[in-house]
Amino acid sequence: MGGNPVAELPVQAGGFTARGMPGYYFSLAVRSFRRSKALTALIVVLMGCGVATCMVTWAVFRATAADPIPWKSSKLFVPQIDNFGPAHNDHGKPPDLLDYTDATALLHAHQARRQSLLYAIRLSVVPDQQQRQPFSLPGDAVSSDFFAMFDVPFRYGSGWSTVDDDQRTSVVVISDALNQQLFGGANSVGREIALDTHSYRIVGVLGDWNPRPRFFDVSSSGYPFSNPGQIYIPFSRAVDLQKSTSGSIVCSGDGSNPASAGWDAFLRGECGWIAAWVELPTPTDAEHYRQYLSNYAAEQQRLGRLGWPANVRLRNVVQWLDLERVVPKASKLSLIVSFSFLLICQVNAVGLLLARFMSRAPEIGVRRALGASRRAIYQQFLIEAATIGVAGGALGLALTCVGMKGVGLVFEPQIAELARLDGSLMLVTLLVAIAATVIAAFYPTWRAAQVQPAWQLKSNG
Repeated sequence: MGGNPVAELPVQAGGFTARGMPGYYFSLAVRSFRRSKALTALIVVLMGCGVATCMVTWAVFRATAADPIPWKSSKLFVPQIDNFGPAHNDHGKPPDLLDYTDATALLHAHQARRQSLLYAIRLSVVPDQQQRQPFSLPGDAVSSDFFAMFDVPFRYGSGWSTVDDDQRTSVVVISDALNQQLFGGANSVGREIALDTHSYRIVGVLGDWNPRPRFFDVSSSGYPFSNPGQIYIPFSRAVDLQKSTSGSIVCSGDGSNPASAGWDAFLRGECGWIAAWVELPTPTDAEHYRQYLSNYAAEQQRLGRLGWPANVRLRNVVQWLDLERVVPKASKLSLIVSFSFLLICQVNAVGLLLARFMSRAPEIGVRRALGASRRAIYQQFLIEAATIGVAGGALGLALTCVGMKGVGLVFEPQIAELARLDGSLMLVTLLVAIAATVIAAFYPTWRAAQVQPAWQLKSNG
């Protein structure tokens, strides 16, 4: 009987014993691997490479497409008002950013639970020590609701109040990194910091906060995966100081330079440069705010400022990121290519599994003659395929670890650092490998189950 799988099949008059269960089929699979090591190894390598390629690109896609604030994204909205008109807007879509007139009108209307305006700026930090040179850092001019609206964590202190907004107070919130650089990480709340040529009182130091993508300022910053600013000053104070934006400025297309006419003319102009957000806790609140936007735009038309019917939009975080096409095209393309590669690996695995299973036609014929059902054949070979899938998944995990270290060779560093090999990705890798191998085994298993016992017995006779 040495080495003959047919002779090792335990049977009774009525068919298989209790050993004819998944555990027994697993033992048969292990014995089969030993008899065809090269073929088994080839299938494992195919599935491991295919799955690893998919998981690396999936890790990048998952990171870039993830909801950056899932506990609140359905309550945060971007209001849009068309101040360009049908001759200059993007196929009927209002501009992403608001002009100063509309932005401040929405802020002061207080039609939402919270409302915030922001625009990107750059400020020169002047250290106290005379031996240190000034340096420039990115920041944002924001209104007071910004910090509570986006659940910004603080290590020390807090944001400023609406009174500070109204009085254009020289207050500032700084990042933990800047606090480490200037004050050695100590509690710096109440201390002064020189920005450009003005002194600001520190009211808060941020905790660990680095949302990716930078969803709250996608349009203004120009690159959604850049790091958040390290300095936050009141929006009203920045406007009072005539601090120009370092982000996007989008005008209606008349060819004029918005900065050439002076600051006051720029504020009165029809150029979008301010990102606006509102917090609306319920769908009813969102509907009421949408109606308010329509009424506001209609009023601007009646006043003669807008010469077209009201054209407004109100989108939540997920809708906004989808509109802005935040997920990089390279990420989407890589995901499609990698899944195509996995499909090619599956097709090749089908051929190899078919050759593997059909080479055991005599064994199958004898089993069928001894009373084994087609269902038993299906169970045996699908469990064998799943076992190969486990091995492929293990190899896929190892290759995924290697691939994650090379993500930076394909994607920008800001995106590559988002990809993480966590427990969920490891589990998905293993499950995908098993599922892909079992799916590839369906046709070979069906062919194996169709083996006719009589033909095999006659040929062996």
